[in-house]
Amino acid sequence: MNPQRLQGFAYGTFLALAIGWVLHIGKDVLVPIVFSVLVVYVIVGLAEQLVRLPGIGRSARLRYALSILAIALALAWVAALLAAYASRVVALAPQFQASLLATIQASAERLGLEAMPTWGSLRQDVFGQLNLQRLLGSTVTSVTSILATLVVVFLYVTFLLLERRAYDSKVGNLSQDPRTVERVHAIVGAINAKIGSYLALKTLISVLLGVVSWAVMAWAGLEFAAFWAVLIALLNYIPYLGSFLGVFFPVVFALMQFGDYGAVMTVLVPLALAQMVIGNFLDPWMMSNSLNLSPFVILASLATWSALWGIPGAFLAVPITAVIAMVCAGFAPTRPIAVLLSRNGEV
Repeated sequence: MNPQRLQGFAYGTFLALAIGWVLHIGKDVLVPIVFSVLVVYVIVGLAEQLVRLPGIGRSARLRYALSILAIALALAWVAALLAAYASRVVALAPQFQASLLATIQASAERLGLEAMPTWGSLRQDVFGQLNLQRLLGSTVTSVTSILATLVVVFLYVTFLLLERRAYDSKVGNLSQDPRTVERVHAIVGAINAKIGSYLALKTLISVLLGVVSWAVMAWAGLEFAAFWAVLIALLNYIPYLGSFLGVFFPVVFALMQFGDYGAVMTVLVPLALAQMVIGNFLDPWMMSNSLNLSPFVILASLATWSALWGIPGAFLAVPITAVIAMVCAGFAPTRPIAVLLSRNGEV
């Protein structure tokens, strides 16, 4: 191998590892900042969508105020919902645990597993040691820390919105070369348009999916239907895996609550149909592959950012990867990277 290429490969590998290390150790600081930027994109995207409404579209201030108000009310409602359900979930945990253990035992008897000498010890060692109340209590504590992080995100969003007016002057002073400034404007403009549109439409689809799921679960009599609907809407931001988890968690809870497979099917089948219809038909029709990312790249980015930042990384994987692809497409040396990341090779 050419020594220069070998040296370049070594430098590139070292740089990639260094960036990954910084991203990992700095996740507590970086994750709220990135979420804040995405929230700003959602606000701007919603404001742009409101242009079509008569009487509102002409006033930019009114559109932005309505967008901010809608997001603030949604977050306040979610926080109030979690606070109202927290103590109730912990109190009912032993009842749900007993129901789950009874269902497992009944299933084992139907399958003839109870006669196996290892089944009793397996049930005692695995399921008997499960303390659902303690598990849910720790989950509530985690949710409380998430709510505290939302306060930090709100502060970041406020300052980012206030500084949007100075954006043009900052970009104009980046370089003395007008072509460089024009290129930066073009790249940032493309990122703003595509990411803003993607997040706004994805939010609309997620809200619709959450409402449909809530109607299904409320009809089936599932406890905490509003909470599960919010969770399903949030999980819809995670590609591929989110759809599965959005059905899996409510169905497992339905099994704990009802202890009857027939009742569980009244939750499973409609939720799966809602995910299939919205995920396979409505979502592609509205999104129209707006970010131009390869399905494999999306899956790989989901694994990479989840490894770096955990659950927040799963939510942020697609927008961050799309931004990287658009930045790479704006410069000749990195354009091949954007081509490899794209769905069809066109950037």
